[in-house]
Amino acid sequence: MSSETTTPAGGSCCGPAADARRATATEAPATGVCCGSAATTSDTTAVVAGRSEATDPPVVVIGAGPVGLAAAAHLTERGLPFLVLEDGSDVAASVRRWGHVRLFSPWRYNIDAAARRLLEAAGWAEPDLEALPTGGELVEEYLRPLAKLSALAPHIRYDAGVVAIGRVGVDRVRTAGREAAPFVVRLADGTDLHARAVIDASGTCTTPNVLGVNGLAAHGEADAAALIDYALPDVLGADRDAYAGRHTVVVGSGHSAANTLLALAELADQAPGTRITWAVRSGSADRAYGGGDADQLAARGALGTGLRLLVTSGRVELVTGFGVHTVRSLSDGHGELVDATGRTLVADRIVGATGFRPDHSIATELRLDLDPILGCTRALAPLIDPNEHSCGSVRPHGVDELTQPEPGYFAVGMKSYGRAPTFLMATGYEQVRSIGAALAGDWEAARDVQLELPETGVCSTTLGARAMLDDATARFGLAADAPAPGDRPQLVTVGGSGGGCCG
Repeated sequence: MSSETTTPAGGSCCGPAADARRATATEAPATGVCCGSAATTSDTTAVVAGRSEATDPPVVVIGAGPVGLAAAAHLTERGLPFLVLEDGSDVAASVRRWGHVRLFSPWRYNIDAAARRLLEAAGWAEPDLEALPTGGELVEEYLRPLAKLSALAPHIRYDAGVVAIGRVGVDRVRTAGREAAPFVVRLADGTDLHARAVIDASGTCTTPNVLGVNGLAAHGEADAAALIDYALPDVLGADRDAYAGRHTVVVGSGHSAANTLLALAELADQAPGTRITWAVRSGSADRAYGGGDADQLAARGALGTGLRLLVTSGRVELVTGFGVHTVRSLSDGHGELVDATGRTLVADRIVGATGFRPDHSIATELRLDLDPILGCTRALAPLIDPNEHSCGSVRPHGVDELTQPEPGYFAVGMKSYGRAPTFLMATGYEQVRSIGAALAGDWEAARDVQLELPETGVCSTTLGARAMLDDATARFGLAADAPAPGDRPQLVTVGGSGGGCCG
C-alpha cells in the first residue's frame, strides 16, 4: 500500500475540492479521530476493504513489534486501511535486541486475539500456551508469521524511521481546521505520508534511562559511552567477547539487571577471570530479592533466591547505596564509576540496567498533555503509578484513557506508560483493540475494555521467575533445594514482564 504524499492536482487536502468533500463528511466523535473520508493522502487509487486511499488516508502505525502488529490485526478485522512503519530492516527490531531473554509471562498472554484469528485462518499452529518464550521465540513463532500474512505484509514498510509528525497546513498553535487536517508523518528519508490517525507503538528500547542517580546523565557518561551497555547485553552470545574474562559492573535492581547478573554468573563459570559487581542505589537489594509474604514461592520458583545465592556464594559482589555521580574513562582502558560520597568502582565494562523512558520528540508539533511525573496521558497516570501498582493491578484501559488533546494520535504499548515499568503485552493488546474499535466508530466496543490476567498477575513472575531460575540451575548449578531457615524465598515484581521496552 503506497501512501506517499505527492500533492496531486485536484486531490490535495486543501482547496475547493477538499472543502466540498469535507462538507459531506461525517463528524468525528468527541474523543476524536481526525479526518474521516474527506481527507486525501495521494493520487493512488488502491482500495483496501472497499475504501480508496485517494479519499481515505490510512491509519499509520509506528512500529512492527507485538503491539504495533496487534494494531494492524485489529485494523484489518475492522476493514480500515493502514500502513505500519518499522524503523528496522525486519519485524520487531526492538524485541530482537533482547531475543536471548526469557519473558515472564507465558504464551497465553503474549498472543493478541485478533492476531490469533488471522493466523489460525492461515493454518498457524499455536505454541504451548503455558510455556514461556524467549524474545527470539516470540519473533520466530508468532510475530514473523503474523507479519507475513497476506492481509498485513503488503502494508508493512521496513527501514522507515519516523522523525516527525504534524498536520497538513497547520502547526501546533493553529486551532481552526485542525481536526479536519490529516496527519503528516515524515520519514528519515524525507518522505511525507498522510494519515487519518497515528498509533505510535514505537516503544522505549532506544531511550534507556541514564546512569546518574538523579535522573540526569552522570558527569562524563556520554564521553564513556564506549564502555557502557544499556540493558540486556547478550553476554553469552553476540556480546560474549566484550565480557569474558573481564570485570563488569551492573547498575540497577530490576528485571534487566537480574537477567544480566545470571548470565554473567554463567559466563564466569566458563571464562576464568570474569568478575561481577552489582551496584544498587538503595541501601539493600531487598527490592530485587523479593516482595513479601504474599509472593512467597518455593526456592526454585524465586528469581530473588537465585540472586541472593549469587551474592552469598561470592559469585557476585554487591555494593549498596551506590548512586552514580560521575563516569570516567581511565587511561588504561577501564571505566570508573564515582558516587556522591566519592566511593569508586573500576571495571572493564558497565551495564546500565536502570530502565527506560519515552521519547516524544517526533510529536513536538502535536498537542500532547502529558503527566508531569510519568510522561503518559494524565488519565492513565493514576492507573499505572508504580508507587501504587504492579502490572497485575493495573485496571484495563483503552481509547478514553489514551486520548490526547491532539485528536487521532495515540501512544500505545510501552511508550504509553511513560516511565512506569509496569507494562504487559496483554495490556497493549487491549489498548489497540479499543482504539481500533473507536477508529471504526464502534464506541460501545471501544469502551468495553477488559483484561484477563491470572489471579496473582502475570507480572508477579510466578512462572517467569521459576523458568529463569530453572535455566540458571541447569546452566551453572545454582542450588535447587530450599534456602536456609529464615531466608525465605520471595517473588520479584519487575517491570516490563511480558512486554519489556518493546511496543
